[in-house]
Amino acid sequence: MSEQIDTTIAAHQDELFALVKRLIAFPTESPPARNTTAAQSWVAQYLRDLGFRIDQWEVAPGDPNVVGVLPGSDPEHYASLLVNAHIDVAHVGDPKGWRHPPFEPIMENNRIYGRGASDMKGGLGAALFAIAVLRRLGIELKGDLLFESVIGEEMGEAGTKACAERGYRADFAVCADSSNLELQGQGGVITGWITIESPQTFHDAMRARMIHAGGGIFGASAIEKMVKIINGLQDLERHWAVTKSYPGFPAGTTTINPAVIEGGRHPAFVADRCALWCTVHFYPDQTYDEVITEVETHIRQVAAADPWLRAHPPTFRWGGRSMLWDQGEIFPALAIDPAHPAMRLLAETHTAVRGQPPQIGMSPTVTDGGWLGWAGIPAVIYGPGSLQEAHAIDESVSADDLLFYSEVLARFIARWCNTPR
Repeated sequence: MSEQIDTTIAAHQDELFALVKRLIAFPTESPPARNTTAAQSWVAQYLRDLGFRIDQWEVAPGDPNVVGVLPGSDPEHYASLLVNAHIDVAHVGDPKGWRHPPFEPIMENNRIYGRGASDMKGGLGAALFAIAVLRRLGIELKGDLLFESVIGEEMGEAGTKACAERGYRADFAVCADSSNLELQGQGGVITGWITIESPQTFHDAMRARMIHAGGGIFGASAIEKMVKIINGLQDLERHWAVTKSYPGFPAGTTTINPAVIEGGRHPAFVADRCALWCTVHFYPDQTYDEVITEVETHIRQVAAADPWLRAHPPTFRWGGRSMLWDQGEIFPALAIDPAHPAMRLLAETHTAVRGQPPQIGMSPTVTDGGWLGWAGIPAVIYGPGSLQEAHAIDESVSADDLLFYSEVLARFIARWCNTPR
């Protein structure tokens, strides 16, 4: 069977490359988003032609999810698999720096160039092609095969979470996002707003009475008080750096980034409001709720040590379903289990095709793989493409890596979906 798969993929490699280029040609930038209907309809039809039942619904106007289900011949007794990929791609910015138009893909020096080639239409196309090869060869799958083409990953939107909330599950999942063909888990990320507000607004002329002896006004600049909050976050970040660790991550990966600050209204007034947008990274041995509790507890202690903040404590707003809708996002962490039967089989399959075992570790970024783990599905991030290429000018992916990935995934699906439960 493996020889048949490899021979068929090699014989039809031009079909694979054409498929990836067709996907890249859809301009599905996010931001601005709300532009994936045509691409998702194309993916849905491709899956439909392979015999999948299709569920397509709008997560946001102009941005539908697509889930295809290929029922196995004996799903009660054999393992199921879910393959996950996102259709949106990073914003191009000024296309003048590109040697080729970003949505007019081209093959050059054995690489396919175009926005999304690496992140992650290469992985999406190679996964679709792997399934098409299995169908072409008539290979029976006794367990169910699910395919998710989701929206919103680039802006922290709810595509994969929406699939989980709709009830889609499997015994194992592969997130086909860029991992440079390594088997990876990931840490988590949550963004949040910390806000300080004064119940009174003071004219700038009143500042002297707020800060000097005998002034008699119990007031403060929200901007200046936010400095204390930022210093408190830095203290917590340093504490985490020396007290927390997780295999596969460099020390100090648990960062707290004060990314955006907004405050004040006019030079003629003392700032009565200041809001800080921060990004918190955490390890897979914690949930985002646990991390939020740690941050809030520490900052409340910082505020309690200041007379004005004690009376006017900061408020918090965490996460969100979209960086576009509500300026917030969550990416849960994903722990991986190298001893899981599917992980062992995937590593064995990779080794058989490449001749050497895959690297197993942790991604330095985040993907929708975290939402698969959040849904209770054992999962791994495994796909072609590298982070060096993702979001880059003249983004590209290796044609050889696409072929290799298709071979591994086709072999893996054929074996895992015929593995007794």
